[in-house]
Amino acid sequence: MHKLDESLLSPLPPFRQLQKPQIRAILDQATSHRFDSNVSVFEQSAPARRFFLLLDGTVRVVKITPNGEQVTFLHIPSGQLFGIAQALGRDTYPATAIAACEILALSWPTSLWREFVTDYQGFATETYKVVGDRVDEMNTRIVEMSTQHVEQRIARALLRLVNQSGRRTEDGIEISFPITRKDVSEMAGTTLQTVSRLLSGWEKDGLITSQRKKIIICDPHRLTVLGDL
Repeated sequence: MHKLDESLLSPLPPFRQLQKPQIRAILDQATSHRFDSNVSVFEQSAPARRFFLLLDGTVRVVKITPNGEQVTFLHIPSGQLFGIAQALGRDTYPATAIAACEILALSWPTSLWREFVTDYQGFATETYKVVGDRVDEMNTRIVEMSTQHVEQRIARALLRLVNQSGRRTEDGIEISFPITRKDVSEMAGTTLQTVSRLLSGWEKDGLITSQRKKIIICDPHRLTVLGDL
């Protein structure tokens, strides 16, 4: 990994408290990967042999239910670690990670996790902060499922994706990776039919534009108001 400049990783959460020589030492033990869209990086319940840093793209995290249904419950943006089963006290992956678009990632053997956490205090601090943020997001979604109307949940699901991976275009803020209405329904805990009906209505009202696997938020303020009702 000598060709990857340490300064490119300095702003990223796992590395921003580290010095360049420390980053270099970690990079020297990394392996680079490129995954095409919709390819699994690892599978739920598989042995957690490696952990990953997402350099570019978005990873969709899905759980497989006992009856075989696939449910999207989290999206991980670039710059974050994933597949960190060790941080959760596990030796298997708790979910499946799928490339939401073409992605570029680094990985390290699981055997190095304890060494990194022990030797690089900043690495450990930032990593466990990210884990805490993800737990908070999941808790927020559980509360939303219990207390909010479906329209609010869908609005908030879209706003989370915009905050994580949005990019500005002439028409508004586009979710920067392919996303289907089924994905949105899984995130909001509702049916595909309900999501299709609401998104079609929002499109007529000018809140969003929606094409195949692409959603643009044209009026983020109005969508925020819907999410807060």
